Amino acid sequence: MILAPAPGFFSMYRNKGKDTMADKKCVQDSIVIISRVMQPEDANPAGIVHGGVIMKEIDNAAGVTAVRHTRRICVTASIDRLDFHNPSFIGNLVTIKASINMTGHTSMEVGARVETEDLLSGVKTHLASAYLTFVALDEHQKPVAVPRLEILCGEDQRRYNEALARRKLRLSEKRNESR
Repeated sequence: MILAPAPGFFSMYRNKGKDTMADKKCVQDSIVIISRVMQPEDANPAGIVHGGVIMKEIDNAAGVTAVRHTRRICVTASIDRLDFHNPSFIGNLVTIKASINMTGHTSMEVGARVETEDLLSGVKTHLASAYLTFVALDEHQKPVAVPRLEILCGEDQRRYNEALARRKLRLSEKRNESR
């Protein structure tokens, strides 16, 4: 089932004046960092935070990053990878840093790095990493062009190149699935 926003919902997000969609934007323009203390309702009886809770927080942070980059409504098109490296527990602070890795014509890849921190000891560990693809929509819920990504440093270029390789693999897999 697809749920559509109420009529007129997109009107409050229309760009006023200059069309910013053709402009370049750099990675720093849209980085999002969110943090949340994990509560008992986020975890199983052993106190380990559910993967789905972490997934929701990743999708939220990555979605905000995509909207910041485009200033449009953006929807999750796919999650290429989501790798969990360590657990998080009730009372831990989970922090997600999301940023644009690459832009296409109407889509963009957002990378997310998740850390968990034991607030009492201060020990931080790499909890998870994920790569998500978002598509920007116009007021008719149709894909619309996104601003190009301006590469400013070697780290941006490395992440862009790795995202291109993932995109190539993803499209190849998609072609093989449709056969």
